[in-house]
Amino acid sequence: MIGSDGAAAVVDPQRDVDHYIQEATSLGLTINYVIETHLHADFVSGHMELAARTGAQIVFGQRAAVEFPHRSVNDGDEIKLGKVVLRFLETPGHTPESISVLVTDSEVPRAPQKLLTGDALFIGDVGRPDLAGSKGFTPRDMAGMLYDTLHNKFLTLDDAVEVYPAHGAGSLCGRNISSETSSTIGEQRKYNYALKPMPREDFISLMTTDLPEVPAYFQRDAEINRTGAALLDSLHRPPALSAEEVDESLNEALVLDVRSPAAFGAGHIKGSVNIGLGGKFASWAGSLIPLGKPIIIVAEDAAGVDEAVTRLARVGLDTVTGYLAGGIYGWHKAGLPLATTPQMPVDELYHRIVERERFQLLDVRAPGEYKGGHAPGALTAPLARLDEHTGTISQALPIIVICASGYRSSIATSLLEKQGFGNIFNVIGGTNAWIAAGYEVEKNT
Repeated sequence: MIGSDGAAAVVDPQRDVDHYIQEATSLGLTINYVIETHLHADFVSGHMELAARTGAQIVFGQRAAVEFPHRSVNDGDEIKLGKVVLRFLETPGHTPESISVLVTDSEVPRAPQKLLTGDALFIGDVGRPDLAGSKGFTPRDMAGMLYDTLHNKFLTLDDAVEVYPAHGAGSLCGRNISSETSSTIGEQRKYNYALKPMPREDFISLMTTDLPEVPAYFQRDAEINRTGAALLDSLHRPPALSAEEVDESLNEALVLDVRSPAAFGAGHIKGSVNIGLGGKFASWAGSLIPLGKPIIIVAEDAAGVDEAVTRLARVGLDTVTGYLAGGIYGWHKAGLPLATTPQMPVDELYHRIVERERFQLLDVRAPGEYKGGHAPGALTAPLARLDEHTGTISQALPIIVICASGYRSSIATSLLEKQGFGNIFNVIGGTNAWIAAGYEVEKNT
């Protein structure tokens, strides 16, 4: 949020916007503009919500082709907020319609300008060029645009210009984003691998090689942002459902257990899907839960229910129809059966491998992680494409599932159980614990 003389703009807001409004009120600011640097694919953005709540004008780059009232800006256009000037730069590359915002405070003319780069330039990285396939551009097309943006726009700026991107570490919109939240053009010129001098064709090859898989929900969320998300008037804790009501809904609804892998393993509703709030919950929920599917939450407490509802809405999943009253204890108290998933420490896995026991070891990490080193004999079955591998899994042998930490593998065990597989184990601590214990790893070249 940027403000001056009572006027403010919010850039790239999340869908639930109360904290922006509260912050503006506390500072005596009126939110006049909500600016989107591009059509975000990894989350449903808050431009519709903020506009409805505050009367702010929505601002997009002129190539966005959005379907609601807004202000389109071109390269060089400006908006003034009191003594602050927002100058828009067209910076395609991550997406065709991407814009960046150069912020100048005329009251402090010697202060460095600030550059809000959206997903075009991150700290230590740049935006992926492969998320615009539905817009008629190839990743190579977009990588070429990104090269031009970096060299013709960003690198022409003074080294003192401060850089503020839309994401930090963990975002799937980049490959190796720093945990730092800001930097300068000068620092990025020195240390960002993508800004090192190189021929345009080499840059294009670098940007389009070994890209992580695009999450399934990205195209859907980008389209929601283009057409305008529904308002969140009804975003509140859903009704409590008795264990019997949940049991009757198992065929129609997806039961989403948001507890930790350990809690899920100790006892859960058979057929429920475990995506814990402690990990990349929204990303995996968006990837694995079909849009429009009724969802029933199983959580530790009411706060867990509220958090799950909010984070699901951030990726466009608005169909939570209820939560299990009393959590898993309520299910147990009703006398309904609990399923369990044994949690296997890495030393037990090691001994099973050494003693040549017969089992199937599935590594559900991404292909690049698997190639970097995995437990001996592990078969790659990336979580995002687990369905493609189930036809090769035997029902007759134990199934041991491993990831990096135990989080994704717990999701995978729940999906396998839902498909009818049994005798499934989750490896506690995953490959990280395996390596920390000093056990041998295999590498695929």
